[in-house]
Amino acid sequence: MVEQGPNNYGVPTIVHPALFLAGLAPTSNNTIFYQGVEEPQLANRGLVVPSGGTLGGGSSINLMMYSRAQRSDFDAWNVSGWAANDMIPYLKKLETYHGRGSNETHGFDGPINISGGTYRSNRSEDDWVQAAKKVGYPEFEDITSLDANNGFQRALRYIGPDGTRQDVASRYLHPKIQSGEYPNLHIVVNSLVKKVVFDNKRACGVEYESKSNSTIRTIRARKLVVVSSGALGTPSILERSGLGNPEVLKKAGVSEITADLPGVGENYQDHHLVIYPYYSSLSENETLDALGGGRVDVSQLIQEHAPILGWNAMDIACKIRPSDEEVAALGPAFQELWDEEYKNNLNKPLALGSLVSGFSGDPSLVPVGQYLSMSTFTAYPRSRGSIHITGPGSNDKPMFTTGFFSDPQNLDVKKHIWLYKKQREIFRRMELYRGELPIMHPPFSPESDARLIQTDAPLQNVKDIVYTAEDDRVIEEFVRKNVGTTWHSLGTCKMGPREEGGVVDANLSVYGVEGLKVADLSIPPENVAANTMNTAVAIGEKAADIFIKELGL
Repeated sequence: MVEQGPNNYGVPTIVHPALFLAGLAPTSNNTIFYQGVEEPQLANRGLVVPSGGTLGGGSSINLMMYSRAQRSDFDAWNVSGWAANDMIPYLKKLETYHGRGSNETHGFDGPINISGGTYRSNRSEDDWVQAAKKVGYPEFEDITSLDANNGFQRALRYIGPDGTRQDVASRYLHPKIQSGEYPNLHIVVNSLVKKVVFDNKRACGVEYESKSNSTIRTIRARKLVVVSSGALGTPSILERSGLGNPEVLKKAGVSEITADLPGVGENYQDHHLVIYPYYSSLSENETLDALGGGRVDVSQLIQEHAPILGWNAMDIACKIRPSDEEVAALGPAFQELWDEEYKNNLNKPLALGSLVSGFSGDPSLVPVGQYLSMSTFTAYPRSRGSIHITGPGSNDKPMFTTGFFSDPQNLDVKKHIWLYKKQREIFRRMELYRGELPIMHPPFSPESDARLIQTDAPLQNVKDIVYTAEDDRVIEEFVRKNVGTTWHSLGTCKMGPREEGGVVDANLSVYGVEGLKVADLSIPPENVAANTMNTAVAIGEKAADIFIKELGL
């Protein structure tokens, strides 16, 4: 196994969930930051998308929200062997589930623990629950059942009952290394794979470069090479290996075309995220603001095994849909989309969200205090992006276009206009609500009914805000300037027919060559209504079964 980044074993910012923001800091050496091109529909911004750059990949730096795809998501992939009923055994196999729900879809003896961790902000959680019910959303016992939709659950996380992060390196790899029972398991870290090596179109190894001394080495493979570098890393390895669109490869200086695969690097998808913070009346031990702002001694918390370290500050998870009236208000084009894709599929949410007990951003931007935030993202983007190499070297920066909000009818933007209004109505009904934090909300006119406020007490007799066409324009401009990544990149080497842009078949074999597989989040052809770690690990589990069978092990 060749890993681009360092070993993650025992790294405090990885082990302790409450320190997860370290993985998103620009200085993190556990993260790869992919710089996108400037895009006019995003106010000429070039988005940066972080990706896992350490052993354990994204599971070592993510926000640890336990979330699963809907039943209809897997079925929509339309690939034999990958429907929901095919995937349930792998969803169960990966987990030891400590929550409420059915053993028909959950597992209880897998490597990854799913629990509530060691800390919750009960007051903000309970308050959000009562407010969401007033808006019309029910509380579910298990929103991760594959079938529950249009409501919320008190969140579970990829955090063990002991408060430690449940990343895949810690739960799958490190126990094998430490046991001494796997002498054939070799792991090379801080080494960047340049390309796959072929012999008469059969993969026979990989060429990689050590980051410490730039030495180029080749590892030979007698039977199989598996590329698992994520939706943003895998396309570049394939393209540098001569697999992809010949025009892209020739332009980048790749002289030998191994296989003509125009789908490589296309179909990029992510969930479109906007986070909205609010003033609150919480105390310091009810949010992560003091920790994020450096007002507590982290080393002392670690020494004391403080329960708050086993918390990701996200205590609610929701999957929601608009009402018929709200759909109609978004216009005829959106109504057509709704009728075609959502109306008769009650399994399919329009958006997802999480309650965050704290300010989700740079703490230096706001006054010292205790905040609440809503993390909101839309589930099934119409928009598509791409990532392609610009040169044959492993250090040549790729051309990355996120494609966010690029759908021609602006339907992805309309989803966020609705979502902003809906999440705000929940917060306005909370007892802890003290107004909107202006720097991360649309700047409505002071004369508008939608104007931002700050209050010393909860609102009374709350009625829904009536937004004007001008208010909608303000929301649209704001989300275009502020939408960002949810770190849920997928789709760039999709599974499906080659003539439809597919890169791998149902057995994860790359078209046009032999002995080469892809197993990561680049293979889903369509998106899922979930944070993506669960789907990634389930793909890994199914991939392992495929490889074991083919190798006759």
